[in-house]
Amino acid sequence: MAATTLDDVIAELDEVVAVARKEKSRLGYFAILYRNVTRKVRDGIAAGRFQDGPRMELLDVNFANRYLNALDNFRSGRQASRCWTSAFRMATERRPLILQHLLLGINAHINFDLGAAAAVTAPGMKLKEMRHDFDEINSLLGEMLDETQDRLSSVSPWMWVLDKVGGRNDEAICTFCLGGSRDIAWKWAERLAPMTPKDMDRELLELDRYVDALAGGIRSPGFLINCATYIIRFAEQGDVEKVMDALE
Repeated sequence: MAATTLDDVIAELDEVVAVARKEKSRLGYFAILYRNVTRKVRDGIAAGRFQDGPRMELLDVNFANRYLNALDNFRSGRQASRCWTSAFRMATERRPLILQHLLLGINAHINFDLGAAAAVTAPGMKLKEMRHDFDEINSLLGEMLDETQDRLSSVSPWMWVLDKVGGRNDEAICTFCLGGSRDIAWKWAERLAPMTPKDMDRELLELDRYVDALAGGIRSPGFLINCATYIIRFAEQGDVEKVMDALE
């Protein structure tokens, strides 16, 4: 049953996190991060941070339902989008870093889901009116990076190796991912907003292939970074519940 309010979304995410804890599943990593973001959006709406609070809540609900539906399809053995299937399948593996698990979720949710959610929330010419609040979400996410980085470093203390090898630390990677993803999402929102639902579904198949290709770069980012991830993994916390505690 689809969520209709932000409180519904948070309740659904609470359930996802609870199941992940019970199953000791890495699916809980992104779910916790996303729940933190959703709470921040809810607080921002209540504080008048956005130009149109009710519209922003509708956007966030449409946005969240795409993730929740994809997860439900995956767990039930039904077909889900390629990019989400890639992210969910990797959650069953120990090999990726915690950061990679998070980035795979961010990639699928922002690059694939956000533009579609925006187009459905504000179809046609209405989309232009949403641009300020759309960008404000990105600002809000950026504000959470320092806190997320601190939590991540407590369970993955050798993340500095990425800075030495690849020229980017975890904060820089997340900043790049969020900023670039926002721009991609808005361009796709502009492309999708004038379309009929049938045409939109066809375009989303193309977008799904593109975003899944980006997921491949997160899973295997090249020889030097792969070597760095191998080193970082030695010191990274392997207990799923402890990682979830740190992220939460």
